[in-house]
Amino acid sequence: MNVDPADIEFGLNSFGEVATDDDGRILSDAETVRLIIEEAELAESVGVDSFSVGEHYRAGMVDSANHVILAAIAGRTSRIRLGTSVTVLSTQDPVRLYAESATLDAASDGRAQLIVGRASSVESFPLFGYDLADYETLFEEKLDLLTRLMRDQPVTWEGTVRSALDQQIVVPGIEPGSIPTWVGVGGSPQSVIRAARYGLPLMLAIIGGHPGRFAPYADLYRRSLHEFGHPELPVGEHSLGLIAPTDEEAREAHWPLWHRVMTTIGTERGFPAPTPEHYLADTQGGALFVGAPETVAARIADAIRTLGLGRFDLKYDLMHAPRALRERTIRLHGTHVIPRVRELLAEGRR
Repeated sequence: MNVDPADIEFGLNSFGEVATDDDGRILSDAETVRLIIEEAELAESVGVDSFSVGEHYRAGMVDSANHVILAAIAGRTSRIRLGTSVTVLSTQDPVRLYAESATLDAASDGRAQLIVGRASSVESFPLFGYDLADYETLFEEKLDLLTRLMRDQPVTWEGTVRSALDQQIVVPGIEPGSIPTWVGVGGSPQSVIRAARYGLPLMLAIIGGHPGRFAPYADLYRRSLHEFGHPELPVGEHSLGLIAPTDEEAREAHWPLWHRVMTTIGTERGFPAPTPEHYLADTQGGALFVGAPETVAARIADAIRTLGLGRFDLKYDLMHAPRALRERTIRLHGTHVIPRVRELLAEGRR
């Protein structure tokens, strides 16, 4: 998909991870919620296109009610698009999710968008009384219902995971299809094909390895869109990063935070903690966009060319990262990285 550099969406993602202040004090949950709202305002002021908030139910992550945070941001911004990254659709009610999204869209004057996914962190399943054995069925049926609600009301629907609907209208109303709804995929071909079958944009969550290894998924998605009779739709990438004046400064700031987080996750999931060598490789050519503005911009431009992306989202927060580091990443991304990526892509089209 040949996308004009001016049309590519550049976003920032927060997973609601608790920050620290300049003295190293861990902020309270409430302070972090307020910080995220301030960071979204900053993102708009420096030219970022979109700001998205995830959905998690773990200690140290305050994004469980992401639409509430996004609504607060809507009241303090005027241009930036506001979305989720990602909504755990499997344990949400599609009717409620539609109503929240449509209300956010009204409050923000048409700036709402969604990324929905099956969840890699599954704390919400026992929390809301769902069985992991129903993982696939829950997502498939709920995506079907949500898509119908977004596209054509009134809706008549019947499934196995919630009560049926009979000519149901859910308010507030929207123009059919006016809220962009992406499907987040971590690496399953079946999920890629599902997104294409429903005619929804694809967001690739690339958090390890070179982005180029996801090229077969992007190709599969585009072939599947054609086979299902849908027009071309954008592919996006979600990856993690930190931006500082120099590569060395960025890595020195990011590495201890990354090592602590990945050691904790590795203990939970049974994989080894990252080594400095593995980390360096991931920041030089892998999925970690950590470095100086020119370095990060060149790597984002390369990912866009390789995968034919129409959207790139950078997750900027990391557990206990100092708020000053978060702020600097947001500023440099908006003022230096995004304009430079557009320049690099435009040069490549000449």
